[in-house]
Amino acid sequence: MLKFWKKKPPVDEPRPDAAPALPIDAPAVEASIEAPIAAELAVEAEAAQPAQPASTPDIAAAPAGPGRRSWRERLSGSGFARGLSSLFKRNPPLDDAFLDELETCLITADVGVTAATELVERLRVRVGRREFADANALLASLRAELVAQLEPVEKPLDVDGRKPFVLLAVGVNGVGKTTTIGKLAHRFRGEGRSVLLAAGDTFRAAAVEQLQTWGARNGVPVIAQGSGADSASVIFDALQTARSRGTDVLIADTAGRLHTQSGLMDELAKIRRVLGKLDADAPHEALLVIDGTTGQNAISQVRQFRDAIGVTGLVVTKLDGTAKGGVVFALAREFGLPIRYVGLGESAADLRVFDAAAFVDGLLPEALGGNA
Repeated sequence: MLKFWKKKPPVDEPRPDAAPALPIDAPAVEASIEAPIAAELAVEAEAAQPAQPASTPDIAAAPAGPGRRSWRERLSGSGFARGLSSLFKRNPPLDDAFLDELETCLITADVGVTAATELVERLRVRVGRREFADANALLASLRAELVAQLEPVEKPLDVDGRKPFVLLAVGVNGVGKTTTIGKLAHRFRGEGRSVLLAAGDTFRAAAVEQLQTWGARNGVPVIAQGSGADSASVIFDALQTARSRGTDVLIADTAGRLHTQSGLMDELAKIRRVLGKLDADAPHEALLVIDGTTGQNAISQVRQFRDAIGVTGLVVTKLDGTAKGGVVFALAREFGLPIRYVGLGESAADLRVFDAAAFVDGLLPEALGGNA
């Protein structure tokens, strides 16, 4: 049964020697969460994988099976993939008009003007040298260029070596941050790790209940306080609990905030400072969740959160369906921050460890082949 801590009204800074309050039973909250989250959890339950030892390969590398669609199936409906498919299916002549269309396609997909222009200019030079026999040969070269841009940020998250490993999830409102935390808990549990969640989003209505529902689904305890409690205090208490229990991974939620809200951004610095009272290196990962549909605005978000909390990794969500997808390339070029995971669907299994080649192949027309 889930437990959470109930405390006196929070103070500005938690006291490390404060005695924990008695736990009380968490309410049954699943029926009260928003309908889209409930639907997502239902899909997650169907896609749940059997638990595996921590030493087994990541499930993202496993072949697609029932309830688990391939990268190409997930990405083929994106704006980026549709644009490239439409462009190459005509088997066009390799002339300036075609290259101009390719450049427009890349820019429209949010790759970025500078990056798209430089990439197409390199291809234009090679076309002038008659290095490509046909459009498919050029497509193969385009694939190599795109993969090369993303390989430097293909750095899976390693939670070994610290116990508890403290992961702080941050992001603006509506990016799927709390849902991503639930999916990460599912993943880590599937790897045989013990997990504790901290309900640090004390401002959004039903945020604590949503996180508790994910905890119940995954058999993961949640540390929470009342609405309006001090976020740093909640997360500090959670770290104390994780240390006392020998928990492998602590994942802390935070309130969604606009990157332009300086007061709320300052709160993130406070969380880091407070965690440092127990562990000078915590959080060990400051994971920024980015909505893949936001396009170039994601650049501003990363810049502001990086300055406030020192972002160490990214999760790019909602890349299936109508997302343009090119923002992944823009982020890689602008910041070089590791892209730990990408969200390719609603189920927990669709939070995939980022794979540069699989991602690019999922965007390109099937005629190219590759690791879809």
